[in-house]
Amino acid sequence: MWTTLRRSISVSAVQNARVSETRRPFAILEDSDVTFLQRLLGNRNVVTDTDDLQKHNNDWLNVCQGKSRLALYPSSTNEVSEILRYCNSRKLAVVPQGGNTGLVGGSVPVFDEIVLSTHKLNRIHEVAELTGVAVVDSGVVLEKLDQHIAPMGFAVPLDLPSKGSCQIGGAISTNAGGVRLIKYGSLHGSVLGLEAVLADGTVLHGLNKMRKDNTGVDLKQLFIGSEGILGVITQAAWLLAPRAAFNSVAIVGCDSFENVLKVYKNARGDLSEFLSALEMFDVDSLRCTEENLVMKNPLGEYFPFYVLIEVQGNNHGFVEEALHSFVEKVLDSGMISDGVAASDGKGIHDLWQCRERISESIRLDGYVFKYDMSVPLEKYLDLAKLLKPRIDGLAKRICVFGHMGDSNVHLNITAEEYSDELLALIEPFVYEQTVEMGGSISAEHGIGLLKKKYLPLQRDVQWLKTMRSLKHSLDSNGILNPYKVI
Repeated sequence: MWTTLRRSISVSAVQNARVSETRRPFAILEDSDVTFLQRLLGNRNVVTDTDDLQKHNNDWLNVCQGKSRLALYPSSTNEVSEILRYCNSRKLAVVPQGGNTGLVGGSVPVFDEIVLSTHKLNRIHEVAELTGVAVVDSGVVLEKLDQHIAPMGFAVPLDLPSKGSCQIGGAISTNAGGVRLIKYGSLHGSVLGLEAVLADGTVLHGLNKMRKDNTGVDLKQLFIGSEGILGVITQAAWLLAPRAAFNSVAIVGCDSFENVLKVYKNARGDLSEFLSALEMFDVDSLRCTEENLVMKNPLGEYFPFYVLIEVQGNNHGFVEEALHSFVEKVLDSGMISDGVAASDGKGIHDLWQCRERISESIRLDGYVFKYDMSVPLEKYLDLAKLLKPRIDGLAKRICVFGHMGDSNVHLNITAEEYSDELLALIEPFVYEQTVEMGGSISAEHGIGLLKKKYLPLQRDVQWLKTMRSLKHSLDSNGILNPYKVI
């Protein structure tokens, strides 16, 4: 039998200084519910074992931990529809969950919500070789799709360090940007159509494959970045990008952030035909990878800032020469102090590792407070500068890195262990300053649970009222991903 939960309890493993929630009056899971869902999906696709549920109840950072007693593995849109129709009739809360790689607690239960995993929605239905439009299930892993389409000459227009586990539905639900947004743009442009299931089981069939379709309100845009509070995405029609035959990568060292901005501006101009990524990381981020992952400094000496520049194209000579000429130009002008470039597979991989493994190395420092914002480029370092005197003596280090091409900054503060005192010095200060700078408190990972109380800093009363109205219109019982966003 299922033990009844109290209707008002605090979030268990989310630090109460960060989040405190009261369980809403949803129904309590009963044996008859489990029996119904087992008949619908089969016993193997209904998970009740406590150990097996652990991966669904914990987020990637081990900051949030729910108490779900049931995870479901549907393998079709029809099964998702039947699950939600039943749960809505019973007023059982449901959390859609993909690869569970988010940073704001958006894809894990807060209390005892049922987890609806898209893990088995994993089919690649079609790839049109003429137009480059792929129709895929929401549970397809990003890297799996990229490997599948590579022989056809296509690339996925989204690249994330978590591509080996991140699922397409989750990426769309959080409007993920990644390291090559500067080249491919956001998902609002490349996702052509969606199939989604509303809370009452209604299926919205919107798998349009046309780039131009102005027939009424573009409902798919509501689901891109909505974090699963409006419906569950089950399939997507995605416009793929042509796959470049060659690429070259350089890492350059700068002695000031002013020079970093000059490198950025010149790269946007001189390399506009080829530029695919432009990433920045500071010396503290580099030292963290050296200390925690035993990685080598690619330049051999230390500079305050590093910029990774990637160019792509179909003519190896043009691509390589363009990057080498650019590095020589900025070196001669004094914008950079040193640089190294690579055009072969291993060399490119090794240089990218310097940037992509920063998050992994930071987690090994102890406890990490992670922040993902966008700010005007000229203020890219201001948050870290303002924080340093506030948290002196409490934090182990502050690391700043991110996607300069779209003003997305990743601010990471590490400490030996979690501290309420340190948190109080960081939040809400970091969000207040972001908004004051004209930035956004969430650039990629959404609002989820951890940023919900700070959303009013960014959005006014009428904006939030409209969001709530949309939520209620599509999910009148509020069963989909409750306690998140609004």
